[in-house]
Amino acid sequence: MEVTAKIMSSVLLICLSFVCLHIYINLWLKPEKIRKKLRNQGIKGPTPSFLSGNVTEMMRIKSTATCEMKLVTDDYMPWLFPHLELWRKEYGTTFMYETGTLQHLYVGDPNLVKEISLCQSLALGKPTYRNKELAPLFGHGVIKTNGHIWAHQRKIIAPEFFIDKVKGMVALMVESATPVISSWEDEIVKQGGIAEIQVDEDLRNLSADVISRACFGSSYSQGTVIFSKLGELIKALYNTSSLVQIPALRFLPTKGSREVWRLEKEIRKLILDVVIKKGKQQPTAQKNLLQMILETADDEHLGQETAKNFIFDNCKSIYVAGHETVASVATWTLMFLSSHPEWQTRARDEVLQYISEGSLPHADMLHKMKILTMVIQETLRLLPPTTLVSREAFEDLQFGDIINIPKGINFWIPISTVHRNLEIWGPDADKFNPERFAHGVFGACKIPQAYIPFGTGSRTCLGQKFAMAELKIVLSLMLSKFSFSLSPNYRHSPAFSIVIVPKHGMHLLVEKLSVKESH
Repeated sequence: MEVTAKIMSSVLLICLSFVCLHIYINLWLKPEKIRKKLRNQGIKGPTPSFLSGNVTEMMRIKSTATCEMKLVTDDYMPWLFPHLELWRKEYGTTFMYETGTLQHLYVGDPNLVKEISLCQSLALGKPTYRNKELAPLFGHGVIKTNGHIWAHQRKIIAPEFFIDKVKGMVALMVESATPVISSWEDEIVKQGGIAEIQVDEDLRNLSADVISRACFGSSYSQGTVIFSKLGELIKALYNTSSLVQIPALRFLPTKGSREVWRLEKEIRKLILDVVIKKGKQQPTAQKNLLQMILETADDEHLGQETAKNFIFDNCKSIYVAGHETVASVATWTLMFLSSHPEWQTRARDEVLQYISEGSLPHADMLHKMKILTMVIQETLRLLPPTTLVSREAFEDLQFGDIINIPKGINFWIPISTVHRNLEIWGPDADKFNPERFAHGVFGACKIPQAYIPFGTGSRTCLGQKFAMAELKIVLSLMLSKFSFSLSPNYRHSPAFSIVIVPKHGMHLLVEKLSVKESH
């Protein structure tokens, strides 16, 4: 018995030693090896703690941050991510940090951003750990997949967003905007000529309606139900975000997890019913966006179940990318026009050249509205809807002669910070000046690849032409009908909720233009 006990103790000790060795190698030695490669290239950063990395310090910095946004043109990065701003000032435009055992590289150097944008390798993709966190929302859609799977999906979906297809959707954009215009006109009458309206909620509903009509065609009312449930899924997912960061906990039947699973199941049934069953009954001329994509997927011989998963995941992806993003940009554009009346006047004068009395915006206007395009581009520069471009290196990657990125690094590009770099944008980089885009992006700054509101490189947003068309059509219609100014009740406080939104709502004073003004 005594000998057996000693053997068991020895075996237990050996097993424990192997476990400790495994923990040491994977949770410290491997991360330290990556950090050493970066340090040897002059990259610095805060010292990480075992297991937690820099998370404790991040929480401490955020809890004691006192940054305030005094002007509407202020950068939101110091406000939303004070730890990144503090480390940027301490360690430079490119530095490393750690969350748990995940290694991150902050990339604020415009030249390195340029090199990243030029990289076409499939070894560069979306961070694996983030894809797992957001799987209930994006699944294996084109936004979050990587490698050959992503390349194949992009080949299928991209043609549906070519400009000729986008122009065919202009009428539905106008159709969706018309009820909002009418409701604002009614509210102006009720409030005696000038109405205070929280426009962000209306713009969010408008954008959801556009995507519903584009995706579901004549069944857009059912699409609205689907997108409503997708909105619930977003809230449920972000309410459980702290749990999602620990992979194993995603599978526990907590209240939040059960809500996510229920919504996923309901949304899947609704989408497949509308897109697949009812779609097959419609003539080709009436096919909506998702049905056309599904038919293309069928032609690629994906198989019935794979095709269903493909359309389900990409429907969710298109909703988030095409709904939340456009609504955010439209909201901030109206804010900048309200706070810069001279640009509002210039944009309106241009719009009224193409929208005569009683007429509506049309596809032929899209390339003619130069001033409105400049205003939207400047809004995207100062208040981009997405805060950070994220990438993961699946292999060791060399970017020019600047840096070698070790396999496993997750790097983050702070969009608005790069958009305000004085060296490439000039001394007025923090000011609202659409004139800088008078000759396009290539004439606006020294490094055009550093203008990244729609992402960068081969992963640039597929729907950016759709988004720009919708923004031009909706904003031109509103400028032709109303004048806008900031309400005294507006409190400028950008907040992060998938995209950047006004925390306290976008309160504007809206006045209907007189017949004389609209000519």
